[in-house]
Formats: sequence, structure tokens, C-alpha cells
Amino acid sequence: MKKTAFILPVLAIAVAGLLSSVYIVDEREKALVLQFGEVKTVRETPGLGFKVPLLQNVVKYDGRILGLFTQPSEVTPADDRRLVVDAFARWRITDLVKFRQATGTGGVRTAQARIEPILNAAIKEVLGAVPSQRVLSEDRTSLMNLIRDQARRQAASLGVDVVDVRLTRTDLPEQNLASTYSRMRAEREREAADEIARGNEAAQRVRASADRTVVELTSEARKQSEVIRGEADGQRNAIYAEAFGRDPEFFAFTRSLTSYERALKGSNSSIVMQPDSQFFEYLRSDQAPDAAN
Repeated sequence: MKKTAFILPVLAIAVAGLLSSVYIVDEREKALVLQFGEVKTVRETPGLGFKVPLLQNVVKYDGRILGLFTQPSEVTPADDRRLVVDAFARWRITDLVKFRQATGTGGVRTAQARIEPILNAAIKEVLGAVPSQRVLSEDRTSLMNLIRDQARRQAASLGVDVVDVRLTRTDLPEQNLASTYSRMRAEREREAADEIARGNEAAQRVRASADRTVVELTSEARKQSEVIRGEADGQRNAIYAEAFGRDPEFFAFTRSLTSYERALKGSNSSIVMQPDSQFFEYLRSDQAPDAAN
């Protein structure tokens, strides 16, 4: 009984010591085994690990790619046009020993506080050497790669690798926006006025061409109508001449009736002539004047 009472505490202590000597590294993590603050083991692969209980402790770090948003800052490009720029960086821990020495017990939070000024300095140096138009253009991948490379070299002493840098905002300061918008509006209004002027000029050309076409078509139509009218008059005269040749008396009779119709057509027309005028020959006789003789 006494032996059992002695063995159970010993087994409990042994199990507790065994459990405290085992640690697990997740596939998303990296770990350092420290003894009195000094690095004893670097563990970058997932699985079980062992340490000396009470003397050693395990510090784990995130082994994935991490993100960092920078605060907006003003940058002055080569043409002295100020811009407000912020960026997004992706980074990861590559050297655990350097990282521990650079950040101490602060870990990732301290590392991000150290990386952000490095990134801001690289942004100002790279963007300060190019004109603002290149910064504001859509094709600025080369600039972001330069910022990444420069930040990577400076952040290497922290035991981290800057994987990528992206400019998320490149705007004008608030005090410059109004003047910039006014200038852009003036340029667009000038372009609109030019387009309207060119449109009016083109419309005038089209209108003049249409008017000229109308005049030409009208003149041609009138000419053709005169030709047709002349031909019709010629045919009419030929018919009249042929009819007169066949029966002069009948022709004279019809001409007289036409003259009577035209002379007496008006409701208030007045004719003053002698009763024995030759104009009324057919009203006094049924024969033409020449036939009566």
C-alpha cells in the first residue's frame, strides 16, 4: 500500500514532465525553442517537438504571408505635384533567429511597426524620382516592383521578406482637388466647344451642298419642263395647222367659240364694240364671214 502511494505521485510527475516536454508545431507556424532567452532550436516544419521542461520554452510565429496597410502620406514627385499615397504590402518571416533578435518579445506587431517606415521611405524615394503622370497612370507596375525591391533589401535585417507591394491610393491632396477639377472642367469645355464648332462647320458644308443640289435639280427640272412644254406646243400647233388645213371654216368656228368663252367668262366683264363687228359674225349667222360671201 505504501509502495503504491509512492509510485502514483512519481508516475504523475513523470507524465506531467513528459507532456510539458512535448510541443506541436502547426503547418501554419514556425517555432523557436529558447533556453534562458537564447535560441536553442529552430523548428520550421510541422509536427511534434521536444524540449527540456522548466528550462526551455517554445515561441511560435505565423509562417504564412502576412499583410500590412500603410498610413496615407504625402509624396512629392519630380514635377513638384504633391500626391497622397498609401500602399498594401505582403511579407513573411524567413529567418526566425534574425526576426527574434530584431523584434524581441513583440513579434509580428513590432515587425509591422518596423516595416511600415521602411516601406514609406521606399515609396517616397521611388515616386519622388518620376513625374506625377507616371504615378497616376494605370501602368505603374514597374514602380511598385522598385518599391518592393528596395523595401525587401532594407527589411532583410529583420529576418523578413517583402513579397509584394501595391499602391492602393494615389490622389491629390484635398486643397488641390478643387483647382484640379476646375482645370479639368475648363479643358473639357474647351474640347466640347471645339467639337461643336467642327460640327457646325460640317453642318454648314452639308447644308450648302444640299442647297446647291436643290438648285441644280430645280434648274434641270425647269429646263426639262420647258423642253417638254415646247414640244407639246409644237405638237399642238401642228394639230391646229392640220385641222385648219382640213376644214378652215370649222377651225374658225371653234376659235370664235373659244374667244366668246374667254371674253364673256368674267362675272363683271364689260365689252364695248359695234354690233356689226366681225367678232359677232357667228352670233348673227351660222356661216363664217368668208363662207357667207
